[in-house]
Amino acid sequence: MTNNNFENPPASPLNWMKAWIADAQGAGCREPAAMSLATVDSAGRPSNRIVLFKGFDRERLSFYSNYESRKAAELQDGAPVALCFWWDQLYRQLRIEGAVERLSAEQSASYFASRPRGSQLGAWASRQSRPIADRQTLDRQYADTETRFAGRDVPCPAYWGGYAVTPAAVEFWQGLGDRMHDRRAYTAQPDESWTSTRLQP
Repeated sequence: MTNNNFENPPASPLNWMKAWIADAQGAGCREPAAMSLATVDSAGRPSNRIVLFKGFDRERLSFYSNYESRKAAELQDGAPVALCFWWDQLYRQLRIEGAVERLSAEQSASYFASRPRGSQLGAWASRQSRPIADRQTLDRQYADTETRFAGRDVPCPAYWGGYAVTPAAVEFWQGLGDRMHDRRAYTAQPDESWTSTRLQP
């Protein structure tokens, strides 16, 4: 399927992206959903970190975060971002560029309710990206949060939720021998169609 797509590409990259993510999940990758998220601040300074892909929202790639974090300050609705998956076992890279926007509060709350309770408590206990004196203080904040929500459901914090990236450019990279890799890039068009181009390695 992979090499055939490089020679005879589908009209849209969406199903190809889904197939590669499924391949990574089936290949035993430790974190098949891990993707690099690159942003820029108001001065044009770049920043990069790993987040976890949490599925497709229509044709958008979703992930979740603290809305008060450093990355959130750079993830204003409509801001350009870049995503990159790397799957070592498959020798594959998938790059996506596009605009980001927040998911609805209802979508965020629904996903938050599906998370393990420990992760829910962690979202309340840690004020992401804020300075903290030591590990003991962080552990105490978590213990206090456990006590606060003992015996009841943990609600989604108002400062936590999802984002979705609408792809404008997608590139598939398949590593091969002698550095003669396969690459194909897609670019979204104003009429919602896609153009694709095979690239030299």
